[in-house]
Amino acid sequence: MIKRWFFGVALLGLTGLAQAAFDVQQLMAELAQNKGGRVRFVEKRFVALLDKPLQASGEMSYTPPDRLEKRTLLPKPETMVLDGDRLILERDKRRMTINLASRPEALAFIDSIRSTLSGNQRSLEQNYALQLTGDSRQWVLVLVPSEQGIAALLQRITVSGTQSQVRKIEYLQTDGDRSELTIEPIEAP
Repeated sequence: MIKRWFFGVALLGLTGLAQAAFDVQQLMAELAQNKGGRVRFVEKRFVALLDKPLQASGEMSYTPPDRLEKRTLLPKPETMVLDGDRLILERDKRRMTINLASRPEALAFIDSIRSTLSGNQRSLEQNYALQLTGDSRQWVLVLVPSEQGIAALLQRITVSGTQSQVRKIEYLQTDGDRSELTIEPIEAP
């Protein structure tokens, strides 16, 4: 009887260790090691009013901790640069700069991606509840808004990846519209 009890306790301990081996803190530590880089992206937007998704593609670059540049090449050239609290949009030879500090919901939404890329758990937890599944080889992190202004617009963000690489970001809005951003690293020359 004692042997069986000891074996059961040991098994529970090993199971607990296996489950505890990969958690949000570990994922954030791995993501924090990423030094940035360039990727190709394909973005599909599913809008209830349209028969088929809108699709765009191009390249993105990330420079830790807070610079993210998205260059859409198709269907129409467009550049979006997030640098600190500034958002710069360029389209059709027009340029617009927005100070995101005056728009806290927009800044919190944008910081969800930058904070994930930089492994900043503290920043994420200011506006989202974090739910992680998988292991270090293949993981899914769900961000559920805990801040009312964000929750009014966004149901959840699902970020998935392999090891320290983000591979897909999905946004589900409260109105049912959604977008999927698939990411592929660009090989170094």
